[in-house]
Amino acid sequence: MSLDRLFHAESVAIVGASRQPTKRGYQAILTLQQEQFRGAIYPVNPKEKQILGLPCYPTVSAIPGPVDLALITTPAATIKGILEDCGQKGVAGAVIIAGGFGELGSEGRRIEDQVTATARRQDIRVIGPNTSGMINPHRRLNLVGLKDMRPGDIALLSQSGNMALTLITEARLKSRKGFSCYVGVGNEADIRFDEYLSYFLEDPATRAILMYVEGLRDGRRFLQTAYHATTQKPVILLKSGRSATGKRSAGSHTGALAGMSEVALGAFERAGIVVIENSDELFPAAETLSSLPPVRNNKVAILADGGGHATIAADFLTDLGLELPRLSDKTQEALRNLLPAAASVPNPVDVAGGTDADPSLFADCARIILNDPQVGGLLLVGLFGGYGIRFAEELALKEEDAAHQMGKLVQKRNKPIVVHSLYSSEKPHALDLLRYYGITVYDSLEIACKCVSVLARYGKTRKSYRPKFNFVMDWGRKAIAEGRAIIDKARGENRTALLEHEGKKLFQLHGARVSRDILARTADEAVAAAALVDRPVALKIVSPDILHKTDAGGVKIDLDDARAIRAAYADIMQNAQAYAPQADIRGILVSPMAAPGTELIIGTKYDDQFGPIIMFGLGGIMVEVLKDVAFRVLPISLLSAGRMIEEIKSYPLLTGTRNTPPRDKRAIKRLLMTCSEVMEAYPDILEIDLNPVIAYEKGLQVVDVRIILKDDTAALR
Repeated sequence: MSLDRLFHAESVAIVGASRQPTKRGYQAILTLQQEQFRGAIYPVNPKEKQILGLPCYPTVSAIPGPVDLALITTPAATIKGILEDCGQKGVAGAVIIAGGFGELGSEGRRIEDQVTATARRQDIRVIGPNTSGMINPHRRLNLVGLKDMRPGDIALLSQSGNMALTLITEARLKSRKGFSCYVGVGNEADIRFDEYLSYFLEDPATRAILMYVEGLRDGRRFLQTAYHATTQKPVILLKSGRSATGKRSAGSHTGALAGMSEVALGAFERAGIVVIENSDELFPAAETLSSLPPVRNNKVAILADGGGHATIAADFLTDLGLELPRLSDKTQEALRNLLPAAASVPNPVDVAGGTDADPSLFADCARIILNDPQVGGLLLVGLFGGYGIRFAEELALKEEDAAHQMGKLVQKRNKPIVVHSLYSSEKPHALDLLRYYGITVYDSLEIACKCVSVLARYGKTRKSYRPKFNFVMDWGRKAIAEGRAIIDKARGENRTALLEHEGKKLFQLHGARVSRDILARTADEAVAAAALVDRPVALKIVSPDILHKTDAGGVKIDLDDARAIRAAYADIMQNAQAYAPQADIRGILVSPMAAPGTELIIGTKYDDQFGPIIMFGLGGIMVEVLKDVAFRVLPISLLSAGRMIEEIKSYPLLTGTRNTPPRDKRAIKRLLMTCSEVMEAYPDILEIDLNPVIAYEKGLQVVDVRIILKDDTAALR
């Protein structure tokens, strides 16, 4: 069902309406009246006849006219019955304020599931529960109670009412920008982030989508939606719940599980989302992206009226990954003809007092700089807006003229200008004129630089190549009959894990190079097997009941002669029986010892929010102590596999050192792609652990494979 009837409701029932001014059911009616909501307002309370001059009804179904939306302010235990009554009336949507649902644990989730099931039976879309409400300022539909929310073109989705209040207040006090809509997403029991994203992508009143996220109920679908949305509108997101304490807080607040920050941040950026790390940068980023064209080539110039600010800005922008190209000779010559001899013009451009008598020169300099084909955007830093305050009042008119010219220049050249001004808090008219044209102005140099950075990041997103898979797992497409038979055999034996040689065989079927292993069921067979493979060999216990072989004393390495192999075989069997007396022991795997190389680890698992993910890192201390690993949401492309390898801190060890040659990165990328393919091919697989994988100058070898199967294939698919 379309969400239009919710966000453009022409009639609202306030269920739990009250005569007490401190109650939400009173405040909601008063707010709608004060803001002159254009539709009908229906208070619902069986104990009252009239509230704030409006007739009160005992139930929603008793209301004489049509009802588009119900704001439900009553406790959790009453919601199910109210939704059934709303269904009889044909209500399209409900905003459920109450908490006491999934955020409180298993009993709350049970109640939430009942409420959701009832809403779906009645064809009612639900915002929340546990929501602060919803506001469409263009319709004067305010179901939150926040005052003075300016209409505009930013859609705000938040799982925190306080964060929403912060952002809305910041917009009102420091900006001309407003909001097309605000939604307190709450527990996402029915309408989830991805559906809101789809709606506001198509909303003509929305130019940018701003999100505060604690947890996602369906992270993969959200990524798929965002992957499409960000090619058309910027999506700006702050994700909390990155620390262990933050995750617990997010769970208690929204009932959603917060995922690993490495996975979430990488996935969001891959989907084209502009991820913001600090809350004070969130609204400025949204304001900038909704107002200005992106920087299309990652190259910017700085125009300053002081060397200090210019140098600091140059350092910030460089740290943020932007390029400051040297301006062309033609550009520099034009600037020298305009500015005093002391001016510096290569980039940054320091006017060196050249604007003190005439600040309108800033517009002339900006025009010259943006005409340079190398420059994709401009950061103006320093005193602009304050010349009329600091030096002479008549200079204010020249600043205003410059503001007009720069505003028109942005429109003409389709290149952004961001302004840092020491006088922003003084609110001079020149700065207000800049904001009128969409040029963003900040009193913090750091924030101004971050805003230039997000313009460049979004510009890169708009022009970058996008693989067609769009986070979609094409289950079963690459399955091989023999591989399917291996998994079916394990399923038939009620196993939740493949044996090591089964896992290796599965990967070998998909083209991976694995060690040549032989399963021995007696010591004599082990000795015979060792004669068929390169020595020395390793012996490893094979049992569906012993997954951690080393812990059970089930591994012996560097065995070369028959006597040592027999002794090791007997020792392993004795250790295994002592470790797990009832274990089903299938034999012992005889494997050639891998030649020395660089130890890698590759694994896959299911993330609570994003589904199957893959991890890559160097083995040993690099992963165990330093946690030097890279993550991606599956499936991955060959390009993404290459970037995973390059982004770990220990990557230089793969490129070759004084004593070791470079490792075969092409083979590593192929193995990462094989992992992605195997996860796609067999939806039964929950986890894969390739540890260790030994990388060489040419090729690599998978030494050990562990594959865990899902208990319930349908639940995790």
